[in-house]
Amino acid sequence: MGPPPVTRFVIGTAGHIDHGKTALVKALTGVDTDRWEEEKRRGITIDLGFAPLPLPGGIHASVVDVPGHEGFVKNMLAGATGVDVALLVIAADEGIMPQTEEHLAILELLGVRRGIPVLTKRDLVDAEWLGLVRAEVAERLARSRMRWRAPIAVSALTAEGLEDLKTALVEVVEDLRERPSDDLFRLPIDRVFALAGAGTVVTGSSWSGTVSAGGTVRLLPLDREARVRSIQVHSEDAKQAGPGRRTAMALVGVDKEELERGDVAVTGSGWAATSTLDVALELLPSARKPLAARSRIRVHLGTAEVLGRVAQVRGIGAGDSGLARLLLEGPLVARGGDRFVIRSFSPVTTIGGGEVLDPFPPKRPRVSERGLAVGQAPAERLARFVDEAGIAGLRAGDIAVRLGILPADVPATIAATGKAVLSVGEFLVARRALTAAVERLAGVVSAHHQEHPLDPGLSLQALRASVSAPAAVLDLLVEHGVKKEAWELAEGGAAVRKPGWSAALKARANDAGGRLAQRLAEARWQLPTVSELQREFSDPSVPALLAHLAREGSLERVDQERYALKAALEEFRRAVEETLRELGAATPAQFRDRLGLTRKYLIPLLEWADRRGITSRQGDTRILRA
Repeated sequence: MGPPPVTRFVIGTAGHIDHGKTALVKALTGVDTDRWEEEKRRGITIDLGFAPLPLPGGIHASVVDVPGHEGFVKNMLAGATGVDVALLVIAADEGIMPQTEEHLAILELLGVRRGIPVLTKRDLVDAEWLGLVRAEVAERLARSRMRWRAPIAVSALTAEGLEDLKTALVEVVEDLRERPSDDLFRLPIDRVFALAGAGTVVTGSSWSGTVSAGGTVRLLPLDREARVRSIQVHSEDAKQAGPGRRTAMALVGVDKEELERGDVAVTGSGWAATSTLDVALELLPSARKPLAARSRIRVHLGTAEVLGRVAQVRGIGAGDSGLARLLLEGPLVARGGDRFVIRSFSPVTTIGGGEVLDPFPPKRPRVSERGLAVGQAPAERLARFVDEAGIAGLRAGDIAVRLGILPADVPATIAATGKAVLSVGEFLVARRALTAAVERLAGVVSAHHQEHPLDPGLSLQALRASVSAPAAVLDLLVEHGVKKEAWELAEGGAAVRKPGWSAALKARANDAGGRLAQRLAEARWQLPTVSELQREFSDPSVPALLAHLAREGSLERVDQERYALKAALEEFRRAVEETLRELGAATPAQFRDRLGLTRKYLIPLLEWADRRGITSRQGDTRILRA
């Protein structure tokens, strides 16, 4: 079975000013697409106009009438997005004009697949002149990268040729591919307005995917969720909007003033506004000067126009192509594989275009070092992206947008990367990034042993804090390190240490620990602080050794500054209990007289007894806790 037949598609007009585009649309559809008074007064189309066009065989087309005047080419670019078939309108009495060439270049740069040249104003020329124009147009379009039908001559005044044009449109449909409905939904917005009873309405030609009335869309770059109250497709109420359709959506949760042409409505994960693009660029042969680093340009993608500069480019001359990084002055919503057009900053003219290779490039490496290319296999590009992400990994849910592939194709694309890429929860991480991280962290563990020779190991919490990676990747990292014998788990899995480290630890502890334990036995209840012991022993490892002896069970921590032998603390507990059984309650002064301790040593021990639940404090006295 072949692909399903296309039943809905978008037609875009293109061509020089006053060559009859709007008159042609009106003759075809019965709709006057000049919406503004200024357009009607001046006789030119300033903004976009839309008209439904039913065709034989149950086919529903929608015509986007775009302006031809040079000053409004950015509006033409907004209308040309999402176009399936282009009508290149050329007046039979004038032939190909400069704006015809620019519009043709734009259609080619945007990747419009099929086109029909339409020779308008047939009634103004004789057969001989028409034959000359027809030959000129056919010869020019033979050099185009688009597939063009033979020119069709029409007259909006007499309706001559209109049925032939409709027949040609039905035949062209057979060459179109149905846009997949199971893709992520994306609608570049070209109009925003408020409508009584409906709220904020956005319109555009839907590029991909499906959305239903009652569902939600995310509006970018505003980054706002909005509910879809109702939908119109090709000017008719609909429950659902699919790809390749002229769509209007009434939205709840956003004001008209918050949106503008160039914004995008999307569904699914992975979408985000970006200000950097890695691209393949081509410069038109008509470009007046080469593209060099720092060149200021206008980037047209979807319905958006954003100023930017070209960076990391090795100079692209007229008619040439190359890789570049675009640094944008405003946010743009892009997907891998998107086509775009660039225009010079001043004077404003179309100079080239290209394809988005990565909408979210890392700062390093440079685009020339990344190994990206047009037509590259998705799995190869994915492997590069994952490798560049390092131990931070790449979220699998972002792949469909970043690579520009169907969500359904993501699992197969991941599988095609082979053993070089590991799936860890919702993330992908390069195997070599994992190995490199284990090698680095093995050094961190060794350094910790050097600095803290009596610690049982580096706490797992400290190990995780030294790596910027998702929790699932960190778990795999620890597991991988154990498997590679870079470290082993200690302290019941709460720390890691070099294999065999415990023997060295115990040997050290037996030596210095014995002396410390002896010192604390002599001190009994007159406990020295950790810093006092450190000065006394002239040993920076005293804190670590005391902590180790406490873990081993021979010492107990009294407070932040003091440790004591467990036997000495047991004696103190018994002495406190005897005092309170006799007195019922006692003040620190009474304890001092009974136990022969100054406040310096007594108060930390009494507070220890409170924390252990031996005593309760009532004002300045203590009683035995029941």
